[in-house]
Amino acid sequence: MIPSLPYCSSKRLKSIVFSFIPILTWLPSYPIKKYLLGDVISGISTGVMQLPQGLAYAMLAAVPPVYGLYSSFYPVFLYTFFGTSRHISIGTFAVISLMIGGVVVREAPDAMFDITAGNDTDVTVLQARTEARDAMRVKIAAGVTLLAGLIQFCLGLLRFGFVAIYLTEPLVRGFTTAASVHVLLSQLKYLFGIKTSRFSGPFSAIYSVVALGSNIKTTNVAALIVGVICIILLVAVKEINDRFKQKLPVPIPVEIIVVIISTGASYGLNLSDTYGVDIDSVAIAIVGFSMSISMAKIFAIKHGYKVSGNQELIALGLCNCAGSFFHTFAVTCSMSRSLVQEISCIYPTRGASTTVYKHE
Repeated sequence: MIPSLPYCSSKRLKSIVFSFIPILTWLPSYPIKKYLLGDVISGISTGVMQLPQGLAYAMLAAVPPVYGLYSSFYPVFLYTFFGTSRHISIGTFAVISLMIGGVVVREAPDAMFDITAGNDTDVTVLQARTEARDAMRVKIAAGVTLLAGLIQFCLGLLRFGFVAIYLTEPLVRGFTTAASVHVLLSQLKYLFGIKTSRFSGPFSAIYSVVALGSNIKTTNVAALIVGVICIILLVAVKEINDRFKQKLPVPIPVEIIVVIISTGASYGLNLSDTYGVDIDSVAIAIVGFSMSISMAKIFAIKHGYKVSGNQELIALGLCNCAGSFFHTFAVTCSMSRSLVQEISCIYPTRGASTTVYKHE
């Protein structure tokens, strides 16, 4: 909120600039000696989690995995300057990625490029068609992201952030729970190593399960074994992190460890050639803002500072608009990474209240 000041004055101009670029209000007084170590640990912990999630969520968005890495960098960098929350982690998120993927698959389906051709089709031709499909899907994802960003930015300028008061925690939790089930069902085919068409629109999750059941006999046992082992490792180390979080200096970065080990095993055992195991693994504007502001408000209340719904809209809009020119897809706050970021930044002092610095 801009304070009441004379309409034309240097103080008013300064207040407007500071409200639009929040980093200017806290960076000059940032206590380096007191908080730098904790923030570095938090950044590393969140970054190693961002890497595998970016690769995986790119698959949900129906674009090549590398674009998930792009989406994990450019928007995050911009949010540092324009965001008002100190704890949320901006980047790829399953729900938004899934929504982007729905649009992308609807506008550029496999059938348009004849990807599902028979065995008699030349491999080089199929590869060329696949590359053309991926290029088209990247353009569509970037276009949708640009539009979502423009909508968010304009809503922020129009002071539309007041809608945040209607985004109750049960509403957000219900939405994300339903979305997580949808994500799980859509990823089963990768776990079983079964190649089926990707579905979009109403009942797409049901169609995916039916297609999986119809092709269950073609399960790639090697892919299933690798997937199950990775899941067991992820769950086991997560329990270790939760149980010994007061004793560990930082949470064990199991996600990046699993990526490194599985990639190394895939290369060493030549799983792709020997067993056929794959190595790589709109409402969008409103939903993205809903997720971001909900988590931001939770952390703000917990740690005793304020976030601005209007500025969050502007920040997300800028992140998505600018990111789209680097072929990123829409981003928002990630619940899992935000929790890791919030927890890890307080490890050095073992207390939440002592690590919060004021800049209001």
